[in-house]
Amino acid sequence: MEKPDYASLQFASPKAATSKSLGKLYQKAYLLSLFTIFYNVVEGVVSMFLGYEDETLTLFGFGVDSFNEVMSGIGIAMMIRRIRQNPKSSKSEFEISALKLTGTAFYLLSAGLLAGIIVNLINQHKPEATFWGIVISLISIAVMIWLMNAKKSTGKKLHSDPIMADANCTKVCVYMSVVLLVSSLIYELTGFAYADTIGAAGLIWFSINEGREAFDKAKGKSCCCESCHK
Repeated sequence: MEKPDYASLQFASPKAATSKSLGKLYQKAYLLSLFTIFYNVVEGVVSMFLGYEDETLTLFGFGVDSFNEVMSGIGIAMMIRRIRQNPKSSKSEFEISALKLTGTAFYLLSAGLLAGIIVNLINQHKPEATFWGIVISLISIAVMIWLMNAKKSTGKKLHSDPIMADANCTKVCVYMSVVLLVSSLIYELTGFAYADTIGAAGLIWFSINEGREAFDKAKGKSCCCESCHK
């Protein structure tokens, strides 16, 4: 059996060691982006199905938003691959197209939720139940907080503003999960007829902001996510 070259390991150049550690950090950032995509696909399917079954507009809209996050996550994954090869490079055409598509999807979601709110108000519709909204939102809050902290830690170690911006933008997912949780809890505990409608309105507000920021990023403008790396 060939013995390892301990001398070469002991006296490996700092530059080579740094390059290896950077590679591991970029690999971690890439895996986190893939996890974001996978998680949102599962969350989207489950939320849309249960939201439809329980006739809960907020939960259904939350599920649609998860698929918007999938499109955004694909763009982030491609961004990480690009900056790993060249940290100073500009956005690729694919990333710009993904941002525009994501922005359009958020605006369409906002329009769909608004139409749903109007229909529900006219028909005085109430959800069958909001229990699953509580369960899904609690899981989402826990996962998104972990994901946000993991991305932020990796971004700090890489001194990467784009990865830090993505970590801070994950806060929006936490906020939307809180909206779902509060509206679901209120309806489940009190039966307040307009709790679901108010929750859907909250999702509209966040969706419009995310849509605008996606288009701003596509134009090369900074957004609130990129201006707060604390």
